[in-house]
Amino acid sequence: MSQAAVAAPLIPRENLFGNPTRAAGQLSPDGKWLSWLAPNNEVLNVWLAPASDPSAAKAMTAATDRPIRQYFWAPDSQSLLYIQDKGGDENFLLYGVDVKTGKETTLTPFERTRVQLVGGSHKYKDRLLVGLNNRDPELHDVHLLDLNTGKLELVLQNEGYAGFLADDNLDLRMALRPNATGGMDYFDIVNNVVSDIPASISGLEDSLTTSPAGYTNDGKTLYWIDSRSRNTAALIAIDTATGTRTVLAESDKADIGGTLRNPATGEVEAYSVNYLRTEWTAIDPAIKASLDFLESKLEGDFDVSSRTDADDKWIVANDPLVSPAKTYLYDRTAGTLTELYTPRPELEGAPLQPMQALELVSRDGLTLPAYLTLPPGSNADMDGIPDAPVPMVLLVHGGPWARDVYGFNPYHQWLANRGYAVMSVNFRGSTGFGKDFINAANLEWGKKMHDDLIDAVDWAIGKGIASAERIAIMGGSYGGYATLAGLTFTPERFACGVDIVGPSNLETLLKTIPPYWKPIVSQFHTRMGNPETPEGLAMLKERSPLHSANKIVRPLLIGQGANDPRVNQAESDQIVAAMKDKGIPVTYVLYPDEGHGFAKPANNIAFNALTENFLYACLGGRAEPVGDTLSQSTAKIMEGAVYVHGYETVSAE
Repeated sequence: MSQAAVAAPLIPRENLFGNPTRAAGQLSPDGKWLSWLAPNNEVLNVWLAPASDPSAAKAMTAATDRPIRQYFWAPDSQSLLYIQDKGGDENFLLYGVDVKTGKETTLTPFERTRVQLVGGSHKYKDRLLVGLNNRDPELHDVHLLDLNTGKLELVLQNEGYAGFLADDNLDLRMALRPNATGGMDYFDIVNNVVSDIPASISGLEDSLTTSPAGYTNDGKTLYWIDSRSRNTAALIAIDTATGTRTVLAESDKADIGGTLRNPATGEVEAYSVNYLRTEWTAIDPAIKASLDFLESKLEGDFDVSSRTDADDKWIVANDPLVSPAKTYLYDRTAGTLTELYTPRPELEGAPLQPMQALELVSRDGLTLPAYLTLPPGSNADMDGIPDAPVPMVLLVHGGPWARDVYGFNPYHQWLANRGYAVMSVNFRGSTGFGKDFINAANLEWGKKMHDDLIDAVDWAIGKGIASAERIAIMGGSYGGYATLAGLTFTPERFACGVDIVGPSNLETLLKTIPPYWKPIVSQFHTRMGNPETPEGLAMLKERSPLHSANKIVRPLLIGQGANDPRVNQAESDQIVAAMKDKGIPVTYVLYPDEGHGFAKPANNIAFNALTENFLYACLGGRAEPVGDTLSQSTAKIMEGAVYVHGYETVSAE
């Protein structure tokens, strides 16, 4: 580690992973109110303030245990809505809080039920269409919800569909059902009767890159993000009367990502493409003028996160990349930009490091978009290569049908601050780069998907970035699987691994997926391996790290939520038991009140405290002491506490 890196101030874990001061700012549709998430008695809750006086804020919810992480405004601006589960079980219920009275109502008062939002309306602002699986856990029936009375009225009983699409009249217009190829059939709905014959079809190759994106408010145009007959997904507009298709936007490098749509008309006014970085293009001249204004005023990247119905005011989140993010109120009429808050003001002056966007090439010629962050002071001439090789953490994203992105990343900043280069690579199967890139990963779990990660490591070593003997692999969900694959299939390649809620046995993973994923299970079988065929089952076993646990020779740290509905606790229990049976050391941390990841900041901080001290022992970076983080969390070290640097000191106190 360079002397400059050693001299850089240690950024406290709390500053990166503790509660933000404020987050997720939104404007009410009528523009009268501002809302955000902020701690109330140290737990994230929803707050409300008059738009004219943000200082007159008050907490509108009273969560005392699990933080509220997702909320939104009712279209009529009369209530704030949020979803919440129990202990990470992902059975999310919908709650409403009356803005005037503060009264809270459970709008979907059912047990073991997960709510889905099917449709909202600019025309009928006091109602929503919601899907509920309280009748059948595998299927969501569509109900009309009166937001002010709480009345639920059944609109359509689901007989095997994976989803529905509604227009601004809250009329159901389309049903989606998986087909035998692993793709999707799209059926017209008229008067709540689903057609027998699909109006449109996609196959497996387009299943992750093609989907309807909603109607304009007059119902005359249906937007699609569509990769059929092409590689990258384009933005398509279809005239619902004539069927005429118009390509509104396309890129040969990446799929069309987000859109800005007019609140009153539902028409697309701008779109984004995210290859290495997000780039916005405006279709509407007035939107272009606003985006140009923001570009001139803000350093780094920005995102429009909330708009009023009149579209006269926006909430804009700004990521300056090497200084704390800020959130602004943009008055489009007055042409003013007013800072509302800094989510993490404690990061002011911290030695935040720039992220590099890279293009790597796999051994079979695929271009892999990747991101690299170097330790502070390690790159004196700023050429993107450290003055001498440094230890590195390969940070693997989950999914795998997701992606890494450019911008502020607390894990990159934390690990770089501890003296490590941090590499995140979009291996094949990552989304956003076209269907060919996704489909190159079919049946390649533990094979070519893993080869891509090894190729990124080889590149970093060859460039003099990483020290070959001091490289860790770390990730959550699929990234946890990749960690286990790294330590079993290439057992001496990594110095250690950190697996967070990662599956160890692909056979049992597919047997225990949540019931509401059952309609799309055929796609999992086609992309991962089909356990219902002898060949598929044999492949799943071969690609499961559990069956190669005896090959592990490097230190392993595992974190697991006991209530995880996606990757059950048994996935971690199995490989820990296999390692114990072979006398192989492992450290296993279980959280009884968490699910697929650690939602509570105290739990996340505790696991990160163990992680950085574990990495310190393996790679020789630096670490903030574990301190009292474990006692402030619900962490239970089930196995291997002795292998965590500094834990024995805490235990003795």
